[in-house]
Amino acid sequence: MLEGAEPVRALRAALAGGPEAWLVGGVVRDAYLGRPLVDLDLAVAGDPEQAARRVARALGGPAFSLSDTFGSWRVLDRERRFEVDLSALQGDSIEADLSRRDFTVNAMAVPLGGGDTVDPHGGRTDLDAGVLRVLGEQAYADDPLRPLRLVRLAAELGFAPDPETERLTAAAAPGLVRPSAERVYAELRRAVIAPDVLEALALAERTGVLGAVVPELVALEGIEQSRFHHLDVYHHTVEVLERWIGLEGDLEAVFGHQAEAIREVLAEPLGDGLTRGDAIRFGALFHDIAKPQTRGERPDGRPTFIGHDAQGQELVRHIFTRLRASDRVRAFVGDLTRHHLGLGFLVHDRPLTPRALYGYLRRCDPVEVEVTLLSCADRMATRGQGQDEWIAAHLELGAEVMDAALRWRAAGPPAVPIRGDELARELGIEPGPELGALLGELEAAVYTGEVADHDQAVDYARRMQDNR
Repeated sequence: MLEGAEPVRALRAALAGGPEAWLVGGVVRDAYLGRPLVDLDLAVAGDPEQAARRVARALGGPAFSLSDTFGSWRVLDRERRFEVDLSALQGDSIEADLSRRDFTVNAMAVPLGGGDTVDPHGGRTDLDAGVLRVLGEQAYADDPLRPLRLVRLAAELGFAPDPETERLTAAAAPGLVRPSAERVYAELRRAVIAPDVLEALALAERTGVLGAVVPELVALEGIEQSRFHHLDVYHHTVEVLERWIGLEGDLEAVFGHQAEAIREVLAEPLGDGLTRGDAIRFGALFHDIAKPQTRGERPDGRPTFIGHDAQGQELVRHIFTRLRASDRVRAFVGDLTRHHLGLGFLVHDRPLTPRALYGYLRRCDPVEVEVTLLSCADRMATRGQGQDEWIAAHLELGAEVMDAALRWRAAGPPAVPIRGDELARELGIEPGPELGALLGELEAAVYTGEVADHDQAVDYARRMQDNR
């Protein structure tokens, strides 16, 4: 099963003649499932630091300590194709070590030197059945992060917990406030970008895991919306995520010839191990996050959520700060939230003037491509009374705008054909807000074709100055 895998051969050669070691946990599980072996865990009956340094020399990559408490080390291979975590054997035998792990499918081991799989808890049976079974109540007590890990594994593997595991998970979920934010965020983002995130999200919601990790999402439950919506805010949010996943998988259905260029944008790395496409999933989850705090009613009783886009951006900043996310991811998802309504406001103004298109792109920069995609998914999930016609119009507008958004992404905003200091001298004004406003007007005029060169820029700015 594992003997022929290149990483395993490299490890065996590196530790030949050294302490006894076992491949444990996820690598054994993934080998049985036929998944790529990129994360390899080793339990070492000896000093893991010495073993890690031997492995690092063999792989040509770095070795560094992960935990002083557990004495664990990580090694990366030279090409960063896989990583190896080495820990000291917990207990006096491999069976004792496995009994301290989280779920039965992660409690199997294979001797690095070769031999039969050690499976004292029936992990292979549960693997074949697609079942996640926790190794008793103590497993959650030993590491309070494990209820969230259950959700992540469900999302990645498409497995479901047995009833007793689900009960124990619900009982342990409140303890998720104890692990470090970095560990919580690592599990959360892996769950969100995994293939079965929708089923895992339902599991997280009913076990209380979601409420412990992102209580702002649970607060969306029961917030009713207008007749244009067919779901409350929480279930609408879930459907937006579902629609985005479907749209991402078939971009041609809405965007036709633009699909390949969009895929290139979505594949770009953003931060925290996420691509720009991955992070749109967080945008789907958080785009309406401020609706509970902005809910109001019109005189006719229709609900309103005025300002939920701007307040949502601030709430997203708070959530991602709490999770210790990178500035890039925090800003990206915040911008998606802030501008997710913009395209919808333009549907009634079709056909768009060049200036209206410029205004949309300038406001949404630097997420003009991604927020257009999110807006389409959002609109597809708004299937209330008489909305089919408006959904179709919104998608058509999204495709129209996307050409301009992709050009904007490739080339950036239009270049004004005069420097700010030159313009200030020509107009006899000092640098300041007035000059900045005039440069903004000039940029818009360049985009619409009203200004093409230095002299036209000066004449246009003078007219703007006189009008002011």
